[in-house]
Amino acid sequence: MRLIRCASLALFLLLGAAPLAHTAQHAVLAATPISRMDLPWWRKRHEAVLERIHHGRTDLIFLGDSITENWERRGPPTWIDFAPVWERFYGDRNAVNMGFKGDTSASLLWRIENGEVGGIDPKVAVILIGANNLGRVHWSAPDTVAGIDAIIGELHRRLPHTKILLLGVLPSERSPWVTETTRQINTALAARYGASRDVTYLDVSPVFTKDGRVDGSLFYDPLLTPPEPVLHPSAEGQARIAGAIEPTLARLMGDRNHLAEPR
Repeated sequence: MRLIRCASLALFLLLGAAPLAHTAQHAVLAATPISRMDLPWWRKRHEAVLERIHHGRTDLIFLGDSITENWERRGPPTWIDFAPVWERFYGDRNAVNMGFKGDTSASLLWRIENGEVGGIDPKVAVILIGANNLGRVHWSAPDTVAGIDAIIGELHRRLPHTKILLLGVLPSERSPWVTETTRQINTALAARYGASRDVTYLDVSPVFTKDGRVDGSLFYDPLLTPPEPVLHPSAEGQARIAGAIEPTLARLMGDRNHLAEPR
């Protein structure tokens, strides 16, 4: 009888602990380096970044997902012609694009820990990450913030002289849950880094809103065939990001404000 009671207690504890174990594992995943090297295109891009940083000066790095990677795209059509905006704002700043489509905070953390910031000493690192935490894996706001914290901590450790410009997660129209979770993430990031001496935090969401709603005309997803929910800024939307962060970026870089120059 005692053996039965002990076995029942063990089973109860095991089942009762399962949700807690799942929650702990879930929280860890968002802040744990996760490789995507099994994807040939991802591996190739990672290797290209490593090649670039070892052959040329690097003063500015952009870390992120497809929204950051899009800076390399050229049109036509004009709504995905991002390269001219990049050239205007970053072409003379020895900038390196480290955006990988589909990346979560976990995959970005892996890249940071596996050579992408090795042997360089950039003046500024711009971080825009988190959209795929909400779309691909549905991690919560606390999980995503933990992942971003881990990224910042690793950058501070590996690039102690680099100033960090952290951008809030951009607005989208994927679902009410994503919208609310995005708000929670940005609120938490503002509370944590808004007065930080080590990190400059900017929420550029206002440049994408009109009359209190997301302005879909500043995103290219609705123009695709078939149309997709608002997520990726168009060239005009990306130009608005560049304009919104430029005064702060110029101050952190210690160079001129590119907004003051003619196009």
